Formats: sequence, structure tokens, C-alpha cells
Amino acid sequence: MSNLKRLIVTAMLIALCVVLPMAFHSIPRAGSIILPMHIPVLLAGLICGWKFGLLAGVLGPFLSASLTGMPPLGGVAELMMIELGIYGLVSGVVMHFIHTRRASFDLYISLIAAMLVGRVVAGIGQYAYFFSGMEGESYTWALWTASYFVTSLPGIVIQLAFVPSVVMALERERVIPLRYPLATGA
Repeated sequence: MSNLKRLIVTAMLIALCVVLPMAFHSIPRAGSIILPMHIPVLLAGLICGWKFGLLAGVLGPFLSASLTGMPPLGGVAELMMIELGIYGLVSGVVMHFIHTRRASFDLYISLIAAMLVGRVVAGIGQYAYFFSGMEGESYTWALWTASYFVTSLPGIVIQLAFVPSVVMALERERVIPLRYPLATGA
């Protein structure tokens, strides 16, 4: 896929980072449960590569915060920019280096790696934010586990079901190149 096409796809996914959460923020806490902004960022990393995934992960939350006020600037948006930037970066890097000869395995390995690394880095960022006394609260392992795994479990399940399905459907319909082209002359 050309860099121009990657840039266009990434721009559309960044736009989804602004629009998609708007549908969920009318429901209390739905954004932190469903994680709608994570999906376009993960797709950007898996489809377009790490540079474009990182770009979507940083610009998506920033533009959403600037245009809609969600996530709020002054802590939450910045932490999301770090977390989602890591999602886009790691998903693209792992997808580049993992070649199991099964596209679905490559997708799931890349997706799970990105989700785990992104959550750990975000947890470290939240710990630093809360530990610095800016919020005056203590940050514990229990709070991190609750906020990044228990509360967001529905969003994690949606990501694991939806993201690989979208990538495979786009490949099947030849919107994006096949990861493993079919053998010719067989």
C-alpha cells in the first residue's frame, strides 16, 4: 500500500477517533467501558504500520479533546495520547515482525501485544500522574487492575472480536493488500 493511501486511511481512522466516542459519551461511563477510540488506533497500526498507528494514537485523543472536550485535557487526554500512541506503535511493529503464515494469528498476536504494552505503559503514566500529587490520591495495583482490565473488559472483548474481523474483511475485499498473497499457478 502506498504511503498516500496509508495517510488517507489513517486520516479517516483519526476522524473516527473523534466521531465514534461521541456516540458513547452520552451514556455515563460508556467511554471507559467500551473504549471506542481504541478501535481506530489499533486498526491504523495493524493496517498502515507503526508510524501511522503512532500518529493516530497521538492525534486521535488530542483532536477529540480539542474539538469535543472528551477526553478532558489536563491529564486524561495526555495519558490517553500516551496509551493509544503505544497501541498504534506496538501493533504496527509486532505486525511487521511476526510472520506465522496465518494472518489471523499475526493479527491476534499483534493486537494482544499492543493492548498489554499499552495498558502497562498507561498504568505507569497514571502512577506517575497520581504519585506526583497532582490529584492528591494514591494509585494502587488494585486501582490499575480495576481501571485497565475489569472496567474495560467489555471494550477488550469488542476489540478482540471486532478489530481482526475488520482487517480480514478489508483484505478479503481487496481494500488493503493481502498479508499472505495467494499462490498463483497452484
